[in-house]
Amino acid sequence: MTDRIIPLLDERVAAIRPALPAETQAASGRVADRLGRHLHDLRISVTDRCNFRCTYCMPKEVFDKNYRFLPHADLLTFEEIARLARLFIEHGVEKIRLTGGEPLLRKDLEKLIEMLATLTTRAGRPLDLTLTTNGSILARKAKSLAAAGLKRVTVSLDALDDAIFRRMNDVDFPVRDVLAGIDAADAAGLAPIKINMVVKRGVNDHEILPMARHFKGSGHILRFIEFMDVGSSNGWHMDDVVPSAEVIRRIDAEMPVEAIDPNYPGEVAERWRYRDGSGEIGVISSVTQAFCRDCTRARLSTEGRLYLCLFAQRGYDLRALVRGGASDAQISTAIGQIWSQRADRYSEIRSEATVALPKIEMSYIGG
Repeated sequence: MTDRIIPLLDERVAAIRPALPAETQAASGRVADRLGRHLHDLRISVTDRCNFRCTYCMPKEVFDKNYRFLPHADLLTFEEIARLARLFIEHGVEKIRLTGGEPLLRKDLEKLIEMLATLTTRAGRPLDLTLTTNGSILARKAKSLAAAGLKRVTVSLDALDDAIFRRMNDVDFPVRDVLAGIDAADAAGLAPIKINMVVKRGVNDHEILPMARHFKGSGHILRFIEFMDVGSSNGWHMDDVVPSAEVIRRIDAEMPVEAIDPNYPGEVAERWRYRDGSGEIGVISSVTQAFCRDCTRARLSTEGRLYLCLFAQRGYDLRALVRGGASDAQISTAIGQIWSQRADRYSEIRSEATVALPKIEMSYIGG
């Protein structure tokens, strides 16, 4: 048996350094890209490290003990993150999600949350400040996160069956500890809690109904995510994808559901509710039902690269501007110019050729 060689795109080399704008321009709060999509969501990765080795995200054969994670000096400081967040809000961002890696591994993360929680939207409303976690240390962090100003959490959980869950996280972590984290987050008021399940055919798709039964009536929102070709290390094949339409059919056959409207334009998940009024589920269908035309999300990596798509090949080095002495007006203008040139629509044009292209790993920019 030969070793599988997986090409990883090292964005620490490939990033584009934006030029300082010759003239600055005040943010309008409604910057649009080339397809007319407005900037609304910002996802900020606070660490590239994770204590799980999920096969679809950070497989052990790539992210082993010899893998070189970013040195601490390369990470954006909390002050740099808060500064950039404020500038993104000037362009219309109303929702910020902290991601990783596993964001709760970032030391003193509560300090960053406190800083971000003081920010308001251009309309003066509180920022929608959320966090995605694998739940492994959420039980002991939930209270402090809520006290710092975090509004909600999303927890990744791919199975209720303990053996399946341990195989998928590949570090033998028990499902009971994630469920304890969910309970702790609920008690701390970090609700409504969203539960994300990545569905892979032949691996955990038989857990769809058990997961739906478990969370039905709990007040939590279970969301099923199609297995995506993110990065270059997860061995993606179309045959492994369980289409969201199939997920809905399976659930509807036992627990009837009906479609409901999105919370806002560009919301990632398609929303469904149980007809008996016992809760809501969602499906994220970026493989079979591309939602590129409504995508309003930007991503800021751990070391300050701006990405315009989850399937991007390269990002824009905002850290170079921040640490190079650029003014707020110059950085804000650069952000506006970058977004206004955005034309990404990977899921609409997905093909054998695009799937084969090297892409940034999900663990580097968050899901």
